[in-house]
Amino acid sequence: MPRLRREAAEPGRRVRARRALPLLALMAAAVTSAAGADGLKPYQASYQGIWHGMTVAVSDLSLEQTGDTWTFTSSSAPRGIGRLASGIFPPRQISVVRVTASEVQPLSFRSLGGDRDKSTDLSYDWHAARVTGTLDGARLDQPLAPGVQDDGSVQLALMVELLAGRTPSSFRMIDKSGTREYQFAREAEATLQTPMGAIATVVYRAQKAGSPRITRFWCAPQQGYVPMKVEQTKGDDVQWTMEIRSFKWQ
Repeated sequence: MPRLRREAAEPGRRVRARRALPLLALMAAAVTSAAGADGLKPYQASYQGIWHGMTVAVSDLSLEQTGDTWTFTSSSAPRGIGRLASGIFPPRQISVVRVTASEVQPLSFRSLGGDRDKSTDLSYDWHAARVTGTLDGARLDQPLAPGVQDDGSVQLALMVELLAGRTPSSFRMIDKSGTREYQFAREAEATLQTPMGAIATVVYRAQKAGSPRITRFWCAPQQGYVPMKVEQTKGDDVQWTMEIRSFKWQ
């Protein structure tokens, strides 16, 4: 899925995404293993990506479980002028996390395709407390603190926290210079009209301190808090939107 903050571009100019927030966010969760791992369920979902009012991508997401690890995969195919927006809807992302008794731990994250200088490949060593690899094409080797997430693990950590009955107040995410903090809050309840019918959702917002960009998640409690819609705005301008097309439990 797109990052919580993506730089939008005018039509005709390729988007070059700059970091500043999932979510997408998309989020670190302090949960019991029963509330976290037992609450999560494998699923498949498809979304349409909208940019400047045009559908520019179709994204397929899946969540799979192997023991105490979970693999979250996103594949996006461009539509029409969608290649101009590859920085917003990356062609391929793979995130592997572990849900422990105290937190959601990212183990690896890869974001491939799109702009080559924006590729990401991170590996986490929780015993050594370090994260290494490349982030947006730049080498990264820095200390790793408990609770830190990345652009791939953030949505899962949010879902786990909500499944535990808590609304997170903030999450810290990996950045080139260390970590960045984003504030989260519950905004409202809303019923969305989707291809699967009317779905009740709870709207959550995420925002970096001092940033004009806000990312909202329409999470569906009956679907395990999987987002039915994600949208980023800057003032009154809608930067991009992802809307659910299909959903099923695996």
